[in-house]
Amino acid sequence: MPIYRLTNELSFPAPDDAEPSGLLAVGGDLGTERLLLAYSMGIFPWYEDDLPILWHSPDPRMILLPGHLRVSRSLRKTLRDQSFEIRLDGDFEAVIRACARAPRDGQDGTWITDEMIDAYLRLFELGCAHSAEAWLDGELVGGLYGVSLGGCFFGESMFASRADASKVAFVALVEQLARWEFDLIDCQVHTDHLARFGATEWPRSRFLSALEKSLTKKTRRGHWRFDDER
Repeated sequence: MPIYRLTNELSFPAPDDAEPSGLLAVGGDLGTERLLLAYSMGIFPWYEDDLPILWHSPDPRMILLPGHLRVSRSLRKTLRDQSFEIRLDGDFEAVIRACARAPRDGQDGTWITDEMIDAYLRLFELGCAHSAEAWLDGELVGGLYGVSLGGCFFGESMFASRADASKVAFVALVEQLARWEFDLIDCQVHTDHLARFGATEWPRSRFLSALEKSLTKKTRRGHWRFDDER
């Protein structure tokens, strides 16, 4: 299949036109309008500093339904101990920068470039990107970030500098999304880590159909807080 080269026109090819690897298009920009259009179509950017912007729509797609979250016995004990303070949108920039620095198995560098950081900071200021964070003794020690549209949360990356920190933040976020009646959490591609939480692989067609329905819900914009926060 051809790889599409984007122009200045604000559009994307159909996700079904992606290569078997998930690569769909090259080029364009990381403006907020283009990013939000991409997510609404089940497309996301993923590239490195020495490459042009690469846009992906993988098949299958790793999806977690908020009500299907699985938490291990050991992690439940950590949650009961309440060692960490969990916050939403407390320091989004610190989270994304920590994710960019975090080492990844099989990767020499990071796909979270400075250009990506600036783009997602703009989405955060618009109230469309969010972070869940684990703090310990006033230090940020784990967390994750992603984009929210309609009833879907698109997870992007996570990091942890203390054992279980990102896991605790993830569980707290998923449980809050369930209370807000979110439909889907897009985990993008398969990892054993996400599978242990209950995420499963869906055919892209199933994901896109569910996403279209989910986007009929009103987007929860603004900086997020847990329901029990004053």
